[in-house]
Amino acid sequence: MVNIDLTAEKLIARLKAGKIYRPEKIGVAMDNFFKTENILQLRELALKEVAFRIERKVETEVLPTVSVHSEKILACVSSNAVTPRRVIRRTYRLASRYNTSFVALYVQTPAESSDKIKLSSQRHLLNHFKLVTELGGQVVQVSHRSVPDAITTICREQNIKTVCMGLPTLRMPQTLFNIGRYRKFIRDLAQMKIDLIIIAS
Repeated sequence: MVNIDLTAEKLIARLKAGKIYRPEKIGVAMDNFFKTENILQLRELALKEVAFRIERKVETEVLPTVSVHSEKILACVSSNAVTPRRVIRRTYRLASRYNTSFVALYVQTPAESSDKIKLSSQRHLLNHFKLVTELGGQVVQVSHRSVPDAITTICREQNIKTVCMGLPTLRMPQTLFNIGRYRKFIRDLAQMKIDLIIIAS
């Protein structure tokens, strides 16, 4: 990657001088993307990306004695079509930034046993597992009546210190019961000194 760092003013000056686009396209460019606020945001993103890549290069090449962290990050995956993919991608980015690995956990409850789960849900799960594998993660599937209990068990077994999950679904008439289980889940994670990150939809 080559990053040529120019101020917004210099970039706009180059545009006006015809060094980026042909003269007939300059006006359109300045009315659309080539605005100071857009250029500043793009510059900030580019500098952050370069800094991140340099940090990874230092960790893997300049300091070869620095090993990959043993503490993993857990992504909680369901048979939902969309949310788990966001959770997986965010978990992957966190794991990459902290130079560690990540695990994707699917807890199969009795409601989604092999003879009850919908074909559409099965397809969603297969796509989620494929994405995890493509991103270098580990897929873990367990059968359990309680999703929170299964998560805490895997956290102990896999040395998980960060859990990423989507917003919990609290539907009537079991809302009060679910809230109670969720509070217990939060307390269990706190006692184990595990961070919980809720990924917004």
